Amino acid sequence: MDFPEKQEARVIPRRKSRTVWVGKVPVGYPHPIPVQSMTKTKTADWKATVEQIRKYEEAGCQIVRVTANSEEAALALKKIKENISIPLVADIHFQHKLAIMAIEAGVDKIRINPGNIGNEAKIAEVLKRAKDAGIPIRIGVNAGSLEKDLLRKYGYPTAEAMVESAIRHVEICHKYDFHDIVISLKSSDVYMMIEAYRKMAKLVDYPFHLGVTEAGTTFQGTIKSAIGIGTLLAEGIGDTIRVSLTDDGVEEIRVGREILRSLGLVSYGVTLVSCPTCGRLEVDLFKIAREVEEAVKNIRTPLKVAVMGCLVNGPGEAKDADIGISAGRESAILYVKGESRGKIEEKDIIPRLLEEIYRLEKELVPKE
Repeated sequence: MDFPEKQEARVIPRRKSRTVWVGKVPVGYPHPIPVQSMTKTKTADWKATVEQIRKYEEAGCQIVRVTANSEEAALALKKIKENISIPLVADIHFQHKLAIMAIEAGVDKIRINPGNIGNEAKIAEVLKRAKDAGIPIRIGVNAGSLEKDLLRKYGYPTAEAMVESAIRHVEICHKYDFHDIVISLKSSDVYMMIEAYRKMAKLVDYPFHLGVTEAGTTFQGTIKSAIGIGTLLAEGIGDTIRVSLTDDGVEEIRVGREILRSLGLVSYGVTLVSCPTCGRLEVDLFKIAREVEEAVKNIRTPLKVAVMGCLVNGPGEAKDADIGISAGRESAILYVKGESRGKIEEKDIIPRLLEEIYRLEKELVPKE
């Protein structure tokens, strides 16, 4: 599914990485930054996996990854690929045979570490097959699974060890004239992750897949991901992102999209501005904000909606939004494109807001 995307007025200077194509989705400078997720189903159950991917796609996922951890899972990849419309990535560890099966199934990218899939002949075969098929490889370095010799050298996982591991795998690819590479350097330690990408950015021009791995539950994981991914994106580093949460992948996608939107890197969907509330509040703003957020979560059209609880900052924020309310005593003033539409009673706030949002959404949809 295509989503309306555009660069905002605020342009963050980006690191000039080369472009790698994952199916029809470009990854790299100067293209929009796609949001990824990974399925939680057993890949061998291709019907359940397809069903989950379609939910991800509806939420805004632009590239999806599945594990290919067995022959049954690898055999399911062809059926999965045939029944989805976004690029499919196969995640493979240790077994070069599964990488070859994934390539033969028609996946759009494979995620491996060339150094851990067997001897040199096996590595060469996988790289040749990927090159012949015209698909990229993501070199995925994780702090929790660094090579033993690097752990002995550095004593424990460090940003330097992660970079050295990635360079090692890049050099293997170069040896066999393979350059269609994406790199990730993930850690559950946010600072280590940030430092690893910063160091790597000085050494190569390959595109980066950003993520804080094993970030945790929705609450902690969202905060850690926003800090780690957001810091790097604000510095212009990063070409595609995946938020890792112990939760439904749909939530990962929503968080990823919001990170991009918060930095002005893409424009899609409803940006909700709402006040934290205080003793001046005289309406149930918690209920209003929650219900509006839930009702508009699948809208793709870029809109700014303000839900404000008093007359201090409320009028300014509401006027600045496409649609907004500034609440008073059991009522609110409704604003549309900066113009007041009069007072509405508290019981009418949610339906009137949604009515105006849906109306404006239809007006802004491009005519064919």
